[in-house]
Amino acid sequence: MLTDRPINSFRCLTFDCYGTLVDWESGIYHALQPLIQQLPTSHPLREDRLATLRAFVKHEGIVQTARPKDLYSSVLAAAYGGLAEELGLQASEEAKTAFGASVGDWPAFPDTVEALKRLKKHYKLVILSNVDINSFSGTLSRQLTGVEFDAIYTAQDIGSYKPSLNNFHYLIEHVEKDLGVEKKDILHTAQSLHHDHVPAHQVDLVSAWIERGDEVESVMGGDPKDFEGRVSYTWHFRDMVSMADIVDAAASQ
Repeated sequence: MLTDRPINSFRCLTFDCYGTLVDWESGIYHALQPLIQQLPTSHPLREDRLATLRAFVKHEGIVQTARPKDLYSSVLAAAYGGLAEELGLQASEEAKTAFGASVGDWPAFPDTVEALKRLKKHYKLVILSNVDINSFSGTLSRQLTGVEFDAIYTAQDIGSYKPSLNNFHYLIEHVEKDLGVEKKDILHTAQSLHHDHVPAHQVDLVSAWIERGDEVESVMGGDPKDFEGRVSYTWHFRDMVSMADIVDAAASQ
């Protein structure tokens, strides 16, 4: 949903976490290495980060669609097993479980914590994530130390995974009920066009696109040309600190 309102006129920023605040792609790719390194050196995925991530995303989506009420740690474990099977590799139960438990090890983007602390001066901060409560708790205690969120809504709470509209209806309802913020004062902030900006457009949420991927091409973000007519974000930033700069400047006027 497009708007001509100033960015500092909103009361609540709602965030996707993994991909926007935390480097989902680097975390996943690093955690996949015990599997990928079993491949022969001649295999096309052995040194191809983008292709490996695309292959994993396919399996993750299959599991999330088939088992929307599973915890994200279980989704990750099953997707790891599915990718291993596709590649003709062995994945022990221990290896799948370890992969599923890796979320808390994934790194936050370098600008995330500083930007969130600055944005907290202007807005209520809310997480809308596809992970489970325990996985997010690991990230909060290790990667997002010192950041105070006003509410955290996970796929475990909601019972479905983005891009389901159910997650966004839940967000809108609970932000008003829990924080007293109406839908019109929510600014949804996310990297993934598919998981976040398409459904945000469908439920008429104003949004800001954080286009991560300056140094390496992003799998999760998406290409706007592929989503023409299905997304309508008002703001576009390359990182979170750029957003914080614009908000601080608007607030100082």
